[in-house]
Amino acid sequence: MFFVLSKTFALLLLPSNFLLLLLLLGLVLAFTRWRRAGLRLAGASATLLVLCAFLPIGLHLQNALENRFPRWDASRGTPDGIVVLGGIINPRLSRIRGEPAINGNAERITAIAKLARDYPNARIIFSSGDASLMRNEGAEADALYPLLDILSVPRGRVTLENRARNTVENAVFSKELADPKPGERWLMVTSAFHMPRAMGCFRRAGFSVEAYPVDWRTYPRPSWWPQLSFVRGLGALDAAAHEWIGLLAYWITGKTDAFFPAP
Repeated sequence: MFFVLSKTFALLLLPSNFLLLLLLLGLVLAFTRWRRAGLRLAGASATLLVLCAFLPIGLHLQNALENRFPRWDASRGTPDGIVVLGGIINPRLSRIRGEPAINGNAERITAIAKLARDYPNARIIFSSGDASLMRNEGAEADALYPLLDILSVPRGRVTLENRARNTVENAVFSKELADPKPGERWLMVTSAFHMPRAMGCFRRAGFSVEAYPVDWRTYPRPSWWPQLSFVRGLGALDAAAHEWIGLLAYWITGKTDAFFPAP
């Protein structure tokens, strides 16, 4: 139930979708006896859409997430294991096109190649199942091997965890597969903006990991100058809102150990 609700409500609560729905509602009301209220609602929604698109609000919200956990310090020693979270490959599109179809989170994949080379004795787990609502896309982990071939990473170096549908299950199933022993050091690789929620889930699952953030999207101190791309601005805001909403929902339902996990 949580998985279904998280997929549907998160989609509706994205700022671009929410404001667009309010705009459409206002336009509908404008043709009823509530015409004045409808026009006000439509005008306010349209204004907020423009402001959210051209002001770097989304970048600053993402920046707060990305700055929460610093880059991993290699001088701390050699890890015994590494968990890499999915969210990179489109399994269905990869299957149809016959080539790996990856998105903007590709640094999670390149991190596998780097860490496999730097730590040849470390165990590596890639965790991602079928996160589609209808469960008809196929497990992302099952589409990883062609990318490993491209990166010259032996397939045997990476153990696939193909059941997890969300970050909570990433933590639970990865711990089950890793079976970490006392004193072992494990890294957890995911995008920097996703790291706070992921760390909260792993801590709640009792899997002690060290943050290895990748895929930064903002500068350490982003500017407040207006942006020139309407679509890019809304996209950044939606991505940030998705994480902040996820942090709140996971904390309320007890799936993380804190609202905004810290190092």
